[in-house]
Amino acid sequence: MKYNWKIGMSKTPRFALLKISMMLMAFTVFSCKEDVVEPQVVADGDAATPRAIYSSRTVNWNNYGNGTYASGSAAADFGNVGGWNDSRAYISSGSCRITLLKNALSGAGGVIANVDVSDGSAYELDFDVRYHSQFDWSRGGKVGFGFGIGDGNAGGDPGWDGNGGSLRIMWYNTGSRVFFQPYVYYRDQPGQFGDTFGRSYPSSGSINKGQWYKVHMYAKSNTGSSTNGHVQIVINGTVVLDQDIRWTTNDGKRLIRNLWFHTFRGGSQDYWKSSIDSYIYYDNLWFNRISS
Repeated sequence: MKYNWKIGMSKTPRFALLKISMMLMAFTVFSCKEDVVEPQVVADGDAATPRAIYSSRTVNWNNYGNGTYASGSAAADFGNVGGWNDSRAYISSGSCRITLLKNALSGAGGVIANVDVSDGSAYELDFDVRYHSQFDWSRGGKVGFGFGIGDGNAGGDPGWDGNGGSLRIMWYNTGSRVFFQPYVYYRDQPGQFGDTFGRSYPSSGSINKGQWYKVHMYAKSNTGSSTNGHVQIVINGTVVLDQDIRWTTNDGKRLIRNLWFHTFRGGSQDYWKSSIDSYIYYDNLWFNRISS
């Protein structure tokens, strides 16, 4: 179910599928509170509150006024989301602004939120991202939405046990260039931390502050020990990564289980930190389960 970029032919054309999916959604999605797949009851403080789990979802923030984007609103938009941080999420002119705190890394300085989605063997997503005009690149960090597969290996826990993986992107600053790059955990990753595959966007030069970038991601599970899964990242229409992959070797852990929303600096060493607060903006999230 990947697009063959080299010869322009498709087993299932990825962007065509996206357009068809969007057209179908137009008949059923009238706000960002549609497309409930199955309800789930989760503990919320001292009470049990039903939260939805979705397989397809469109979320933008056009109907909000400027102000804090609290966990209750995030749950209404995303469904069963954990790890939200009200103090670092803000609605700004119809987009979601995440604050990265100075002198802090990982979840201590940003947002690490995981959304429970309906288990599936293939998912895709789109989102827009923009860095504030005064953003401090520092060394880099994780940015935007991605997928957790099986146990959702990340954080220096490689997927070598075959029980899980993850698909994200990050921004990285070499000192002479700032770019997006893949950050992928999977069964055959060569090192302890996420594999970049030596790819970047742009391939030369740097990304710009104040400019919107459109990110498309696609992940398909493999079966057994076969390398018949797939990973794809496209940014502003440029294919950054598009190849077969072996995410897992345990079929009980092969499915995509979570949508991740991770925005933070790091790395763990101090040189990833910044001395100022900075902002990243998001808009036009869309995710869709292609197959169960």
